[in-house]
Amino acid sequence: MSDKETPEQQRERIRQQELKNNPTGNLNDSFNRANNGSLVDLIGSLGWKGTGILILVIVVGVIIYYFFFR
Repeated sequence: MSDKETPEQQRERIRQQELKNNPTGNLNDSFNRANNGSLVDLIGSLGWKGTGILILVIVVGVIIYYFFFR
């Protein structure tokens, strides 16, 4: 049985390797991520269905905005 990584595990492993190789280059990113959050973390935690729903909600919101406020 082969032990294959999921895409989320692979992204996290690559991110951890990058942090080990360049810890000071990512210092500013880590400070900003603590305040603002990261889009990559949001999309990674939602999965493809959650991302699709999020995009659909945004599109419907824009359509409603243009319909009522224009």
